[in-house]
Amino acid sequence: MPTDLSWLLRRETLLAGAVAILGTAALAAWYLLQATVLTVAVAPRDGTEPGLIKAYADALDSGSTGLRLKILAFDDVRESAAALQDGRADLAVVRPDVLLPTNGLTLAILRDQAMIIASPEQAGIKDFPHLAGKRLGIGAHRDADIWLLKSLLGYYGLSLEPGAGGGPGDRAVVLVPVAEDAVGGALREKRIDAFISIIAPSAPKALDLVAAVRSVARGGKVEFVAVEDDDAVIERFPKLQAVAIPGGLFGGRPKLPADDVKTVGASYRLMARASLSRAVAADMTQQLFEKRTEAGHATEAADYVQAPSYETTVAATSARIPIHPGALDYYEREQHGFVERYGDTLYLLGALAGGLVSVLAWIRQRLAGLRREHVDEIVERLLEIAEQARAARDPAALAGLAREVDRLAADAVRYARERAPDAATMSAVAIALDTARATIADLRPGAARRGAPSGAQG
Repeated sequence: MPTDLSWLLRRETLLAGAVAILGTAALAAWYLLQATVLTVAVAPRDGTEPGLIKAYADALDSGSTGLRLKILAFDDVRESAAALQDGRADLAVVRPDVLLPTNGLTLAILRDQAMIIASPEQAGIKDFPHLAGKRLGIGAHRDADIWLLKSLLGYYGLSLEPGAGGGPGDRAVVLVPVAEDAVGGALREKRIDAFISIIAPSAPKALDLVAAVRSVARGGKVEFVAVEDDDAVIERFPKLQAVAIPGGLFGGRPKLPADDVKTVGASYRLMARASLSRAVAADMTQQLFEKRTEAGHATEAADYVQAPSYETTVAATSARIPIHPGALDYYEREQHGFVERYGDTLYLLGALAGGLVSVLAWIRQRLAGLRREHVDEIVERLLEIAEQARAARDPAALAGLAREVDRLAADAVRYARERAPDAATMSAVAIALDTARATIADLRPGAARRGAPSGAQG
């Protein structure tokens, strides 16, 4: 029956539907405006990167940005890269020469490291071949640093022998562990001939190490072993990168080094999974530079964060270590605004809301038509009852018709209360009710007797 759905026509129902639509829209807007939480895998545990990422996480927490960082700490960069590779992290600190995730794209370079090999001039070590048979001191290092050194020595036909004991072979370089604060003493005592460090050239520790070598050198003259064939070395080991140590970086009187020194190195990068949206990647890259000053209050490592170098967009996305398209959007100032980012979603929500409103309007119109049909049915039935009453002679049948008239009258009253129909409609219903009731009343037993005197007088 149409009346079973009459609740859909009530003002309360329509108001609730409107509230539901507005609530859905508000919920969607709230969801879109929620901060995006990115899981970042950080390593090495004893490096500068954990403190740097923590500084950025704190800066993002204290600001009004739409990004937050959840940190996963690992002992080694191989583990942090693996976390990005297998989907446990959205971002990761990666050293490409150790492990480059197949799904990793660069957002920024956290720090560049260069291989610095320095020796007193009197040691006579001017290039890699002169390292044959020498003792090379090394301070704090990681397995990846040893791999880099072995690869480079191997390129020049040299081998690496760990430990201080035993005499070096003709083409071997003996690696001697030396505390970084004891480099000067080790050089004076001839326990080492040169010192190697894989470090950011401008880092204070690098300046101290070169100063220690300089303190032992005659006349303060220090030799730096250059990688003259850096292009060929990079072609051979594509995960490394060419680095130039600027002349005068370690002192200006006399200038040390005297000229730029070509070498190779590796970088610690913040990489994102390739599937991370361009908008989020662009936002994260933007925060790396906008929050750098704030992060720099917590750690000097923030000073070394830089954009990866590239010449063209095509070169950046097709490089051996490619850059994330979202990061390129930031570097090339092509970031999208709120409407551009979420335009499709907003359009879809608008279409859904409009569709829901249309459906409700159609249901309302359809049910209104059904209710009008129901009123017509009431009128038709009342007229039929009047005809049936005239043909009925059984008092029980007349009583049943009277009860049906009362029920139809109740339906008409409910309709009038819920819908406030027009006067013409209710007038038709009232006339039909009066007709049916009058007919039944006239035909009930006793009605004729009550009307007999009037008839007799006529």
